[in-house]
Amino acid sequence: MGLGVVVTAALAAMAVPAQGAQGASPPYSGTATGTVFLPSPVQELGIESLTDQKDADYPALAPAYHRRTLTDLDASGTLTGAYVRVKSSTGRAATSLDGAFPAWHRDSDQFEQVMAYYWVTTAQSYLQHLGFGSTLRPVNQRQIQARIDQYGGDNSFFREDKANITLGKGGVDDAEDAEVIVHEYGHSVQDAQVPGFGTNLESGAIGEGFGDYLAVVVTSWAAGAPTRTPEACVADWDSVSYTSTVPHCLRRLDGTKVYPTDVQGEVHRDGEIWSRALWDIRAALGDVKGTTTIIEAQFAFAKDTSFRDAALATVGAAQRLYGTSAANQVTKAFAARGIL
Repeated sequence: MGLGVVVTAALAAMAVPAQGAQGASPPYSGTATGTVFLPSPVQELGIESLTDQKDADYPALAPAYHRRTLTDLDASGTLTGAYVRVKSSTGRAATSLDGAFPAWHRDSDQFEQVMAYYWVTTAQSYLQHLGFGSTLRPVNQRQIQARIDQYGGDNSFFREDKANITLGKGGVDDAEDAEVIVHEYGHSVQDAQVPGFGTNLESGAIGEGFGDYLAVVVTSWAAGAPTRTPEACVADWDSVSYTSTVPHCLRRLDGTKVYPTDVQGEVHRDGEIWSRALWDIRAALGDVKGTTTIIEAQFAFAKDTSFRDAALATVGAAQRLYGTSAANQVTKAFAARGIL
């Protein structure tokens, strides 16, 4: 993920039903406290000079650690819950004692495990906060696996055949940056809505653009306060390992690319066309209406959809949910990108 390389869904994922995913049934009613970044040291503290320092836990990072409640856990004392089960090939599995995980910091492998659990569950909480699973049909309310991998490249990806996300350890370990975690969860969201989504260049670019968008809106919602770096900057902490310009950004949601002039034939770069349109929809309709429209529309996507067809589906969703004025705003956002 640090280099922006993510495997996009290409095959149908087998949904793994999770007991307790629909409502709080006893197997997944547990809670425990754990230590996390909210969403990352660079974003919260606004210090662009922070660096990885080989996973060191150094004093400048101290204010970025927070104790938070992990929800929807089973009774095993592990990071297993309604919406995610964490597996790690780097160090022992995190376990809790008397309802608390130790206050691990980034120099412990278990910190990344807690981060993965917290932020996947938080992303699902955000979707439910929008009404998915109550007033609207559920979105990705299944148990996926989040794998903390010894893979040394600076990369994370979604495995469509098993509905898993894998978080790598090159540079700043990817599971230390909430926006990397939620980006990968975005692929899982689309795959749950349209199994096998992302089989051609434009649908793949839509997947990358949506993942970037979801990463930012979820972390902004969960943090509850503006970050000290540009909101539209994606993965500020992870990207310190491979960018030299300030602010450090993997990609941005507020770029100026238009279709088809700026199409490069690479899904991450082309995804910035799509993500800018989504960003403008959110600005026009607000977070709740904008993001609800964007996600609801994805149920109507074909797995090999084009920019144009996906945009028309999004306009249609806005019309159904919020009326003509909202549909006109969505049309305007896509027209500004050259898509409609």
